[in-house]
Amino acid sequence: MEILNFILHIDKYLAILIENYGTLVYLILFFIIFSETGFVITPFLPGDSLLFVLGAFSAVNLLDIKILYPLLLTAAILGNTVNFFIGYYFGEKILRNGKLVKKEYIQQTEEFFQKHGGKAVIISRFLPIFRTFVPFVAGIGKMDTHKFMFYNFIGGFSWITLFLLLGYFTGNIPFVKENITHFIYAIIILSFLPMVIKAIKK
Repeated sequence: MEILNFILHIDKYLAILIENYGTLVYLILFFIIFSETGFVITPFLPGDSLLFVLGAFSAVNLLDIKILYPLLLTAAILGNTVNFFIGYYFGEKILRNGKLVKKEYIQQTEEFFQKHGGKAVIISRFLPIFRTFVPFVAGIGKMDTHKFMFYNFIGGFSWITLFLLLGYFTGNIPFVKENITHFIYAIIILSFLPMVIKAIKK
């Protein structure tokens, strides 16, 4: 439940991290974004809401957007790349283990891939859970590396740019500053909405 509390109140936890760790917080944020996209065992880490809050904090000079943007863009692209090669070389062994990865996530991701093809790498960036498993499944399926990297860059660039700059350009607006927790809730709900709708249809 602690991770859920962290996700729902990420603005408060982030403020504590900045106060306690100073510039080292950039390294921590790099690791969070890298891990959320880089390891199939960490799909629970925050993504969209974290990026929005980071942008909002940069707007009020608690963080430096000029450092944050290229750092997180690198983390997102590198994370997906590592996840892809883990799937490429070790995916079948990990699946045979059966304990590290939920089979239902893999099955849903394979269906997602069948529907969207290579563009799933881009689309999945905006969908929790899927963005963690799509590069892994792409690796297992031995997707062409150059094709994957092309989609990976577009997806990572779009994801980081949209949510980070959305937070940055709205973070100074009084209404946003006073209700940032509600904005976090809204982003989380909207992020999971497509999966909820799909589940209802099924």
